[in-house]
Amino acid sequence: MGTRESYARGLVALAMLLLVVPVWSVFLVEESALTVTSPESLQGTHQSAIGNFGIPQYGGTLSGTVMYPSVNAKACEKFSIDQFKTLAGQRPIFALVDRGDCYFATKVWFAQQAGAAAVLVADNKQEMLVTMDSPEEDPVASQFIQNITIPSALITKDFGDSLKKALSNKEMVSIKIDWRESLPHPDKRVEYEFWTNSNDECGPKCEAQVEFVRNYKGVAQILEQGGYTQFTPHYITWYCPQAFIESKQCKSQCINNGRYCAPDPEQDFSVGYDGKEVVIENLRQLCVFKVTSDSGKPWKWWDFVTDFQIRCPMKEKKYGPECAEEVIKSLSIDVGAVQKCMGDPNADEDHPILKHEQDAQVGEGDRGDVTILPTLIINNRQYRGKLDKSAVMKAICSGFEETSDPPVCLSDTLQTNECLQNNGGCWSSGELTACQDTFRGRVCQCPLVKGVQFDGDGYTHCEGRKQSGKLEF
Repeated sequence: MGTRESYARGLVALAMLLLVVPVWSVFLVEESALTVTSPESLQGTHQSAIGNFGIPQYGGTLSGTVMYPSVNAKACEKFSIDQFKTLAGQRPIFALVDRGDCYFATKVWFAQQAGAAAVLVADNKQEMLVTMDSPEEDPVASQFIQNITIPSALITKDFGDSLKKALSNKEMVSIKIDWRESLPHPDKRVEYEFWTNSNDECGPKCEAQVEFVRNYKGVAQILEQGGYTQFTPHYITWYCPQAFIESKQCKSQCINNGRYCAPDPEQDFSVGYDGKEVVIENLRQLCVFKVTSDSGKPWKWWDFVTDFQIRCPMKEKKYGPECAEEVIKSLSIDVGAVQKCMGDPNADEDHPILKHEQDAQVGEGDRGDVTILPTLIINNRQYRGKLDKSAVMKAICSGFEETSDPPVCLSDTLQTNECLQNNGGCWSSGELTACQDTFRGRVCQCPLVKGVQFDGDGYTHCEGRKQSGKLEF
């Protein structure tokens, strides 16, 4: 491990002990090209930093005209209704707003509500471009961040000043945003990674993560089964500095004698689950992926994490090994092989899988460090935008070599029946089954039989309602 990485990870570990969100590293800025087509004096290509929310049009382009508001230039208040709305026969309007005084996401949200097709945020100082991220600490923003559907980007102060000068001279400024080269597309297979967490008690981001996994599962499995993609799940871990290994915090948050740690889920050592339980469950999910990959069915990871989220939530006090192993068995995954892969969490030695996870967190070349959850990396580039099935599909499909797109990228109707094998791991009795196949993957839901709704969890039991001692059908 290099000096930089050792020092940085030590800072993260110390921050974790102090219950501070680790923010020591800035991930690599992902850029898209902006081409000014008019006026002639500004024609040319400029770089912009893709916002980490909204929906960038990966693989495509968007052309429009720029509008700079005469009031509320920082977009920290609501605009008048339809201020940026595109009229019939008019090109889409890109709102140009200034950085400062409020969150990036707030600016984009207000512009979207006023009809903008995209937002350009002009920096307020001379500096390298940075990524506009969603605000973690703003509870108000968390209510609308998932509803931002337009793309946005940060541009340099010089470029922003040039645009404003042209607009003040009554010149029409036309721009094309190009996302076609935002992700490399070297071959007929897309490699992508999803950095996630088994902890389901971390607020809006956890909820969005859970929803994404459930919705995207069906597409992910189709791509993987067809050999179109190579998917790898990852989980962030930190280590405890040597000086703190015997502390209460490290003992409750770490395994393998302080080598692999996770923050306390409730940020309170006296209640609920401990960080070490999260690390162990993360390791179990990594081992499920390894075992299913070794058997030629890596896509079963999606079934396991989806079912675990539904059947073993923290809020119902079901999170942990007993419930997890029930899910593993229901999916016909080798429990013994998973247990062997996990090893002894009390061993004073490196764990090969978790050690690999720590090493993979450190970026190199065109890839930045992974410090924020969730993070999606496609063809070695960090995805920017909303964690949404359609948005992610656009990004992944833009990563294929031209003309080699798989059918699922060309049609949203392709389906496979996951209920044909082992009832999809759902409850069954005779000809009755709780397995229902949908485009987003199979769901375990107790059936409706002759007008009678069966009750149960859909995984281990379903029962028909009884009346007068007889089962209703």
